Amino acid sequence: MKHIFNKGKDSTKPTLLLLHGTGGNELDLLPIAGRIDDEASVLSVRGNVLENGMPRFFRRLAEGVFDEEDLIFRTKELNEFLDEAAEKYSFDRDNIIAIGYSNGANIAASLLFHYQNALKGAILHHPMVPRKGIDLPDLSGKFVFIAAGTNDPICSPMESNELQSLLEKANAHVELHWENKGHQLTIEEVEAASQWYQKIQSK
Repeated sequence: MKHIFNKGKDSTKPTLLLLHGTGGNELDLLPIAGRIDDEASVLSVRGNVLENGMPRFFRRLAEGVFDEEDLIFRTKELNEFLDEAAEKYSFDRDNIIAIGYSNGANIAASLLFHYQNALKGAILHHPMVPRKGIDLPDLSGKFVFIAAGTNDPICSPMESNELQSLLEKANAHVELHWENKGHQLTIEEVEAASQWYQKIQSK
């Protein structure tokens, strides 16, 4: 997978896995990683699927309708890539926190839904529920921050609440942060995510 790896100043910090939204690339979220933790290593990945020339992490059949088969395949592909990257760049495979926006947040949530040890935690900006009606692994000890918009036309507040509920039922610690905005990634929610990250680092 096309990616950037920037080694951080402090190897005890989590490696931040950056996952862009539809039409983005591996450069998009680098400024956000700097705001969350400027001493952590960063692994920023570009999605392997193209939709009308725009990179994504998995295919969809329509707006908000995921191609489940492709989602499962791409989630496995990303999880295996993380195994390889941890070995190649010598970072702790068990200490990865994903930061995803929109489509990137959905693939990060899918990692949590499908693989118990894929991530230590995740910052999900405007995610949807990746799959319905499946049993999640035990996510005890995992920390998740969800940033949602009360007027988000793509990801309804009901969807955000459902994702929180499913993750909590799987024993994850979840914080749901609301902005009175739409689907855009705001500086306010990045600031809230940064404060949440500092809080969980002290645990």
